[in-house]
Amino acid sequence: MAGQQNQDLNQLLKVRREKLQELQENGKDPFKITKYDVTHHSQEIKDHFDELENKEVTIAGRMMFKRIMGKASFCNIQDLQGNIQSYVARDDIGEDSYKDFKKYDVGDILGIKGKVFKTKTGEISVHASEVILLSKSLQILPEKYHGLTDTDIRYRQRYVDLIMNADVKDTFIKRSKVISAIRRYLSTQDFMEVETPMLVSNAGGAAARPFETHFNALNEDLKLRISLELYLKRLIVGGLERVYEIGRVFRNEGLDTRHNPEFTLMELYQAYTDYNGMMDLTENLYRYVAEEVTGSQVLTYGEQTIDLSKPFERITMIDAVKKYSGVDFNEISSTQDAKKIADEHHVEYEERHQKGDILSLFFEQFAEEHLIQPTFVMDHPIEISPLTKKKPDNPEYVERFEFFLNGWEMANAYSELNDPIDQRERFEAQEKAFAAGDEEANHTDEDFLNALNIGMPPTGGIGFGIDRMVMIMTNSMAIRDVLLFPTMKSLDK
Repeated sequence: MAGQQNQDLNQLLKVRREKLQELQENGKDPFKITKYDVTHHSQEIKDHFDELENKEVTIAGRMMFKRIMGKASFCNIQDLQGNIQSYVARDDIGEDSYKDFKKYDVGDILGIKGKVFKTKTGEISVHASEVILLSKSLQILPEKYHGLTDTDIRYRQRYVDLIMNADVKDTFIKRSKVISAIRRYLSTQDFMEVETPMLVSNAGGAAARPFETHFNALNEDLKLRISLELYLKRLIVGGLERVYEIGRVFRNEGLDTRHNPEFTLMELYQAYTDYNGMMDLTENLYRYVAEEVTGSQVLTYGEQTIDLSKPFERITMIDAVKKYSGVDFNEISSTQDAKKIADEHHVEYEERHQKGDILSLFFEQFAEEHLIQPTFVMDHPIEISPLTKKKPDNPEYVERFEFFLNGWEMANAYSELNDPIDQRERFEAQEKAFAAGDEEANHTDEDFLNALNIGMPPTGGIGFGIDRMVMIMTNSMAIRDVLLFPTMKSLDK
């Protein structure tokens, strides 16, 4: 059966190439056409029918359906905004053009000029006076009624996915709107957008393994950035008081529904504020983007209703662990005691882990999944926060928060450490952790330390996961659904 299907498919592909050859031999090669002046799109015509009725328009798009009825036919054209029907009659476009039209295939890209009208059934359509083949499709689209459902093919051939699945196109249009809304909001807050290097000698600013490469011209090993942080802070030192960057970062880690090795991160830094200021900015930004993109501050994600309109909850990591596990780390005085409690609660840890690391592991195991509504989890242990200011009244903890929605970490923010002496000590502790087996530990960045020695003002900073934000705004269940071209295993392997 499969062999017969392949034979049939090969025959259909052969016919399409023969049609192209015939067009070329007759001086009608579509690939020699360089432009086509489009005046309107499908939804625009439907939305403004009263103004456009009996007016001439030109549309262009992919033919998704064709019904030949003797001297007159109907076809359906899909463009950026959706679909619109066109009525094509021999007497209106000419006998030769109509003969060509009847040979066009589903998937071909057409340009159509004609007047806007309504059919007897009330469907807004374009009555064609001209039909031009703009590009010949030499491949077969998936069967219309079953569409493209194989997720592996959808991700590998996103161009076909966008053609066949309207909701997919809508997701990526909304993704663009999310990023545009972020930029608009930050512009109102006087932030300046900048760009920093992707190829770096020291990939710092986050706990992650970098991708490594070699730069032949300088004969140096380099890494792809895992964060935007350390260069943006240099700009704060330089006097640019409010800066942000939206860009790709690269982390050599696994693939799952929330992780892709390259993803879009936004980081921003604001002089003369702290992590409380970052919380206020996060609340306002999320509400603004939700309103702009979805028209509401109450979102539906799967079976959850997420309400961004109410004040976001604020809770310390210690209190969150106590709330959901019953363990109060305020009463645990040593790493030895923390490990004993971890054993009792079946929390796995490594020998090198200290009390603060184990608090974080308790949080991940017992608390994260409960944080469905917007929540700021504050005041992390110093052991897991090498770039953050200590809390003045409790130096075992730092002025840091993570923002959670739907049980996911959505953002990470600090009152930034600007003491170069303290920062060097933190880097030294990270180097020891790396030597003890922590492959995600930071390495000492001497130029960054030199910048801090020049002097950095008190600063608040935050990193937002753009892809997860888009997932929430579009009700998408996997990060691959919001990445146009997600990382896939090579078919050659």
